[in-house]
Amino acid sequence: MSMRTLIMRSVTTALTSPARRRMARDLAAASARLRGERPTVRYFHQADDPYSHLAVQMLPRLRARYGVEIDPYLVPPPEDSAAPDRERLRAYGLRDAARLARARGMGFPADAQLPSAEDVRQLQTVLADAIERGAFEEIASAAGAALWSGDTKTLAGMAAWASGQDPDLCDDLLTFSQRRRTQLGHYLGGMFHFEGEWFWGVDRLGHLEARLAARGLDREPGTPRLAPALEPTLLAAPGAIRPTIEAWFSFRSPYSWLVLPRIRDLARAHGADLQLRPILPMVMRGLAVPREKTLYITLDCKREAERLGLPFGKIVDPVGAGAERALAVLHHAIDLGLGEEFAESGLKAAFADGLALAEDRGLYAAARRAGLNDAQTATALADDSWRDRAEVNRAALLDAGLWGAPTFRVRGCEAHWGQDRLWMLEDDLRAATAPTKAHASNGSSG
Repeated sequence: MSMRTLIMRSVTTALTSPARRRMARDLAAASARLRGERPTVRYFHQADDPYSHLAVQMLPRLRARYGVEIDPYLVPPPEDSAAPDRERLRAYGLRDAARLARARGMGFPADAQLPSAEDVRQLQTVLADAIERGAFEEIASAAGAALWSGDTKTLAGMAAWASGQDPDLCDDLLTFSQRRRTQLGHYLGGMFHFEGEWFWGVDRLGHLEARLAARGLDREPGTPRLAPALEPTLLAAPGAIRPTIEAWFSFRSPYSWLVLPRIRDLARAHGADLQLRPILPMVMRGLAVPREKTLYITLDCKREAERLGLPFGKIVDPVGAGAERALAVLHHAIDLGLGEEFAESGLKAAFADGLALAEDRGLYAAARRAGLNDAQTATALADDSWRDRAEVNRAALLDAGLWGAPTFRVRGCEAHWGQDRLWMLEDDLRAATAPTKAHASNGSSG
């Protein structure tokens, strides 16, 4: 094992260790007390972000349940490096947020359109004034609803009043909030920050709630959380159709590791075929990944892995040769009927076992665990045709309207992105296998 591998594994193990996290949380809490601060959640709102519109709807309930102060900030969109395919991200966010809102009983129009720059500016003006007056929670949901429902008349009226108060306020607040977000170490909107730790939107609000409860701030202990994680039930209804799940993933994506074992379970539970569609990592496809993003993803994956009962933290980044070698072996493993086994084994090696896929010791160990012998692995490594498969998969991913891993869909349905969207995939599986009305009618008459 190389010195680089040993160092990387040691650093990531320390970074993701529960002991380090406990120390960081205790230190942040103690520092806040020494400054005389009441427990405060900082919330960073992006006006044109659908997920921010969902998050802001939770603020009154969060304040009431946990008795925390909420300090709102108005931030601009992230830099291109943090949103590498902005147009696909914006289009996907509309339909994803609408579906998420329905599942959680929140408000977001199913027919929402991307807002114009003028309308976004008007909303920013309204929100900046609301923050200045201490009325953000009262104004933000209603003003955001006007934006996403296309009620330009209401939005323009609110903006006309707000802009007359201080014409420079909006730009000054955006600049200040952007600087504050950067100082605290993040890049997105819809983010909650509490005593040194970040939580993204409604999807991670459950982790924030757990953190607040651990600080003794829960006013309703023992009752369900406001925003628990959504997971598939694995309860399948019998159907005559055997659907196919397409799963795009990358050997450098830690969220892909969190998906693979679960999507395999989901496919088995619903009698679906699983088609693996491996792709090169984003950074190897020319898409930048900032350091802040890598750090947040790593720590977020650790929290999610603990919730899911999966090992995570001994990481050896397979970027470059490691990812290419794993893709070469997977290319042959799929043809041998061992693709799922090697995909899961390889991802576990990189993100839980601290094995270097760029080194023979780590790659061959992952391959043996998946059922490949050393001769099969050597043959795979000598074959460069995996590149054609990866390119076909990349093109298909873009055609599906997405760009990153993990992405999955029931063939013929819309694609979903992210390890926390498997419940959507399960809904699609149920819809795909449900008997048609005609079939059900025929069956009931017999």
